[in-house]
Amino acid sequence: MKKYLWVLLISMLPLVEIRGAVPYAVGMDLPLVPSIIVAIIGNMIPVPFIFLFARRILEWGKDKKVIGPFFTWCLQKGEKGGRKLEEKAGRGLYWALFLFVGIPVPGTGAWTGMLAASILDMDFKKSTIAALGGVLLAGAIMLAASLGVFGAIDLVK
Repeated sequence: MKKYLWVLLISMLPLVEIRGAVPYAVGMDLPLVPSIIVAIIGNMIPVPFIFLFARRILEWGKDKKVIGPFFTWCLQKGEKGGRKLEEKAGRGLYWALFLFVGIPVPGTGAWTGMLAASILDMDFKKSTIAALGGVLLAGAIMLAASLGVFGAIDLVK
C-alpha cells in the first residue's frame, strides 16, 4: 500500500507527474492496472486547483520579495505555453491542450497545460476533459516506454 501512495504522490508533483509515477510503478514491479489508475488519479487531483487558483495566487505573489521571481517565472511559463498553444491550434485549442498534456516532453503536462488554459480563459470543463485525455495518453506512452526499458534490463540480467 505504501508503494501505491508513492505512485500517487509522485504523479501529483509538477514537472514529474505521471511521467515519473509510471516508471516508478513498473520499476517497483507493482501490478500495472491499479498503478496506472492511482497515477491517473494523482495526476488529476491538482488539475481543478491549478485552473481555478494558480493564476490568482501567482499574480498575487509576483511582486513579493522572496517568492516573486519564482511566481513570475511560473506566470511567464504558463503565458508562453498558452500563447504557443493558441498560435498552433487556432480553432482546435482543446485538441492542442490534449496533445500538450499528453506528449511527455519536458515542460509539458497537466500542471503547465491547465495553467495555460487558465491564462487563456478556456472553458473549465472542456480543459479538464482535454487534460484527462492527455494524462491518459502520457500514461500509455510512459507505460510502453517503461516496459521496454525495464524489459531490456531484465534481458541483460
